[in-house]
Parts: sequence; structure tokens; C-alpha cells
Amino acid sequence: MVGFFKRFRKDSLALSVSFFLGMVILLVVLAPLIAPYDPTAQNIINKFQGPSLAHWFGTDQLGRDVFSRILYGGRVTILVSLLTMAVTILIGTVLGVLAGYFRGRLDDVIMRICDIMLSFPSEVLILAIVGILGTGIANIVLATVIAKWAWYVRMIRAIIIQFMDSNYIRFAKVSGCSTGHIIRKHLLVGALGEIAVLATLDTAATILNISALSFLGLGVQPPTAEWGMMLNEAKNVMTTNPGQMLAPGVAIFMVVAAFNFLGDSIQEAMNPKIDKVFKTRRSLFGAMFGRKKAVIE
Repeated sequence: MVGFFKRFRKDSLALSVSFFLGMVILLVVLAPLIAPYDPTAQNIINKFQGPSLAHWFGTDQLGRDVFSRILYGGRVTILVSLLTMAVTILIGTVLGVLAGYFRGRLDDVIMRICDIMLSFPSEVLILAIVGILGTGIANIVLATVIAKWAWYVRMIRAIIIQFMDSNYIRFAKVSGCSTGHIIRKHLLVGALGEIAVLATLDTAATILNISALSFLGLGVQPPTAEWGMMLNEAKNVMTTNPGQMLAPGVAIFMVVAAFNFLGDSIQEAMNPKIDKVFKTRRSLFGAMFGRKKAVIE
């Protein structure tokens, strides 16, 4: 673990995206204190205003301040994505550890249920659940968790099985350590890094899913500010005012890219001998976050 933190601190891209994501999360959490305007306040007279000191990102088709809506929209997009991932990881970890540690009939039952869930494409399943339950943040979270938990159970089970063959786990068993002690102090601690990689990378996909549902009109509903919903509203004036799509589009792109780079950085810090082909992915936009040189060797 000490070596991981040393390698992580030496990675300028990892530090840059960590700082960027930390600042973004801080801004959206403090949106009520930072936002200069009510994100739902309309003023038709001021519609389609360009960037100015009064409106940093301009105004939209209803005269609402775009900067304020970006801040409040991030509260929904990012925080709901993090909540969704937390619930999914919790379910996946509990069932994955049980299946990987105890094996036998319990493992068979859990895996067969996972096989059934994974037989449905996750995007189609999310759309179906939201279509049945209706729109709204709670239904989006529920649909995403239902669609993704089985994949995490399988992945975490595989990680746990890998650690079960380790000598220190065998020694802990013959030493008389309890099952709970082995799971808490050895398995979960050892698997924490790989679980963090899975969660970080999939947070980006969850943000895209939530934004896509709102863009399609199945997620967050107006007048609530949300990045996907802002893109949905901006597409109606795309031909006359294409700049309306710029702020929410760039916000989604930057945050999704940052989570992807962070996941790659964590994985590389855990495994410094990682294949060079994998590193090419990080070099594409590394300079955007302050990377001084490409990681391709």
C-alpha cells in the first residue's frame, strides 16, 4: 500500500485529475453558496446572452444563468452517479465475497442469478425499468443498480478467489482466525485497490448513462438543472444558437475523461509493470490535465 501511494504521488496525471475532480465535487456541493442566480429563475428578456461579468457562461433560451445551472446540474449528475456506484459496489462486494469465500452451493446460486441478469444488455434493461417505473432520480438510481450489480458480483468474486489461493490467507485459516477476521482484515484490504479501479472507471459510464437518460427525456425532468437535460433543451435551438450545447457538453466530457484517467492511474500505481498498450489510452488527453510528457515509451 505504501508503494502504491508513492507511485500515485509521482504520477502528475493522477494528481492533476484528482485535484480537478476534487474541485468539481466541491463546487457542485457548494452550489447554493457559489451560484450567482437561481438556476430555475427565468428572464425571457435576457435570453441567449453571451458570456459576460453578469453571466459567466451566458444565458439559455429562457434567460436562465447557464453557470448557475451547470453548478446545480453537477449536483444531480455527479452526486447521483456516486450514490449509484456506492450502492452497486456495496451489493457487489457483499455477494461477491460470499460467493468467492464460501463457494459451493451458495456460489452456484449467486452465479446463476448473475447469469440471468447479465443475459440482458444493461442499457436496454435500464431503459425498460425506467420506462416501467417512470422518470425521476430515484428510479434512475434503482434501474442502474439493478442493471449493474451482477457484473460487479462476478468481478469481485473473481478477485476474492484469486486472493483465496494466497499463502497468507491459508496461514490465517490454519492459525484459527475467524471467517469475519479473514474477510475484513485480509480479503477486503487486499481487494480494495482493484475494487477502487472498477468503481472509478464505471463512475464515468454511470455519468454518461444518467446524462443520456435525461437527454432522452427519461431521467431528470425540467425545470431541474442536470447536464443531460441541459443538452436536451439546447438541441432545440442547436441551429440558431449552437453555443448552448457547449457548457454542459464540455462539463460531461471533462468529468468523464477525468474519472477514466483516474481509474487508469490507480491501476497503473497498483501494477507498475502494466502493459504499455494500456498506457496509450492515458496519453490521448494527458496534456489536457497537465501531463508534461506522454506515457508511451
